[in-house]
Amino acid sequence: MGKATGFMEFSRKNCSREDALNRINHWNEFDTPLSEEERRNQGARCMDCGVPFCQSGIMLNGMATGCPLHNLIPEWNNFIYLGKWELGLERLLKTSNFPEFTSRVCPALCENACTCGLHGQSVTVKANEKYLIEKGFSEGLIKANPPEVRTGKKVAIIGSGPSGLAAADFLNKLGHSVTVYEREDHVGGLMMYGIPNMKLEKSVIERRVNILKEEGITFKTCVNVGIDVTFNELDIEYDAIVVTIGASKPRDLKVPGRELNGIHFAVKYLTNNTKRVIGSNFNKGEDILATNKDVIVIGGGDTGTDCVGTALRQGCKSVNQFEIMGEPSKKRSENNPWPEYAKILKVDYGQEEYIAKFGHDPRRYLTSVKEFFGDEHGNIKSLKTVDVQWVKDENGRMNLKEIEGSEKVWNADLVLIAMGFTGVEDYIAKDLGVELTARGSINANDIDYKTSKSKVFTAGDARRGPSLVVWGITEGRNVALAVDKYLMG
Repeated sequence: MGKATGFMEFSRKNCSREDALNRINHWNEFDTPLSEEERRNQGARCMDCGVPFCQSGIMLNGMATGCPLHNLIPEWNNFIYLGKWELGLERLLKTSNFPEFTSRVCPALCENACTCGLHGQSVTVKANEKYLIEKGFSEGLIKANPPEVRTGKKVAIIGSGPSGLAAADFLNKLGHSVTVYEREDHVGGLMMYGIPNMKLEKSVIERRVNILKEEGITFKTCVNVGIDVTFNELDIEYDAIVVTIGASKPRDLKVPGRELNGIHFAVKYLTNNTKRVIGSNFNKGEDILATNKDVIVIGGGDTGTDCVGTALRQGCKSVNQFEIMGEPSKKRSENNPWPEYAKILKVDYGQEEYIAKFGHDPRRYLTSVKEFFGDEHGNIKSLKTVDVQWVKDENGRMNLKEIEGSEKVWNADLVLIAMGFTGVEDYIAKDLGVELTARGSINANDIDYKTSKSKVFTAGDARRGPSLVVWGITEGRNVALAVDKYLMG
């Protein structure tokens, strides 16, 4: 611990953000890094506490607390304070394949578990991580390092999201010949097309992919396994197959009028927009735009926020975001103590921007959509909602109850369903012939990651269900070790 009194001397200082009304006019990232001196002060705030929950990655009360990658956070925070950023970067890369991804899109489980946050403000762990990795890139330290020896074993990876890329990276470093199959025209999975450019600029992904290519990994894009190539063909060619296709089957809203034009799944909308932003020639079907439209986003979470931010940049007339759950408290409740992940009200970038432009939060809590209404051409024009409340029954279970007389009709030219995902897509699972769980995920444990099919492994959202980028990278690393053990003994 370099600065024993750092947490008392320095207050938390976040990166400055471009003004909300300015940044909605472009699609670029909008955080401005701190100076090197200020960043060193932020590193000095790390207490090197006796039990660093920030790197624990354990489950408490059904939620992850601390970093699932077990990043050596106190160590590299100390090196940041000392100005020895190269040593800090070295420690960071021991546990994390792609800090440039997690430092941008992770919800910072580490900061929620930071001891400084127990009675004050947590350390800026996420921004410190971004500082180290971007410093490494700018100084030319992050470069290709292909393996010197090859094992002669061939591995196919289906899906190029964070889990697939992490597995590919690790298996390639272990000397295996890796080929990654991606159905889209760009590598990255939902990081590429499901996360807007202002949260994760696509050049950041392409920068890393270019290094992976230099290290010997083969990427085959525009190849949809289960349609363009079958599992049987891969089975013949490869010694092992890793399925990291995510859990991209969206949860639908089955109410009257669902078939109307102008109602889309959120990820389809976000994908459509990102393809337009980066100039992809792979943008099939209609163009989905919120320009001059009343937009309804059904569902909260990160995807809902991304829809709000995207609609604003497209020039929407209005946005209303419906959430079936109640509004979270502004402070931790007694049954949500530190170091659990804090279930508190957050104003994310999309809501922050909407408030700046329209003067109010777009979110409407305890609201359920009952029916969609269309015009004579079959296009969505409005929808009906009802207020709800959660009531505990005699068994202690919480049940949803509608409030009589609370129906309301809202104008709607574009409806985006952001209600999460229900598992892997049917056609891929059918072609692979693997066993699924009741939740629609591919059945495998977190020890050997084997599926019911010989020499087929799975990891990430495809195995654990919808989750975070950091969990995808964690499982990608773990499945790579399992595959290596299977191949080499």
